[in-house]
Amino acid sequence: MTTAGEKLKSSRLEKGLSLEDVSKSTKIKSAFLEYIEKGEYQKLPSVSYAHGFVRNYVLFLGLDEKEIMALFRREFDFDKTQRVLPKGIDAEREFQNSKRRIRLTTVMVVVAFFLFLMFILFQYRNAFLSPSLTIITPKDKSVINSSQVTINGKTDPDTTVYVDKNEVSVDGSGIFSKTINVFPGFTTIIIKSINKFQRETQRKIDINVKGP
Repeated sequence: MTTAGEKLKSSRLEKGLSLEDVSKSTKIKSAFLEYIEKGEYQKLPSVSYAHGFVRNYVLFLGLDEKEIMALFRREFDFDKTQRVLPKGIDAEREFQNSKRRIRLTTVMVVVAFFLFLMFILFQYRNAFLSPSLTIITPKDKSVINSSQVTINGKTDPDTTVYVDKNEVSVDGSGIFSKTINVFPGFTTIIIKSINKFQRETQRKIDINVKGP
């Protein structure tokens, strides 16, 4: 029975093509083409390569793909060719794949740890940082022509604000407001913001009260 390789070789010669001509067009090495024509499939790089090379060779020559591939499958001994690479090369490839898997796993673990660390730091940032505190009004060194003054400011949510030791409510966005009585003369107003970890920020506002 004529083999797949013999049919390929016969068709190639009929077309006046050399192995180099076929190699240039199919990008398959001449040595691999020669192995195919001789039926020495075990010398090809791998099982999948053997199938792909034969199919591409068939298509290039314009032969009946079903017929040639059926011959190829009958001739192809999977048990003998399932380990077509030399053991050293095969082991090296497996080693390289293992190294890539280890590197990928390591990178994923490092990224996951970094994200977890950032999450923890974000959740407990108030344990290390003092709360922000901005006094909007009155401005420092202001002159007040009233017996009352309203302190408006902004801090971190979930903090406790004190204006001259008087606790002030803070809304969900950190805004607070407190009106206090003042007496004529120079007065210092002390505003404190304290978070749940007892981290504190303090501001002092000096005002000059001239009365109503």
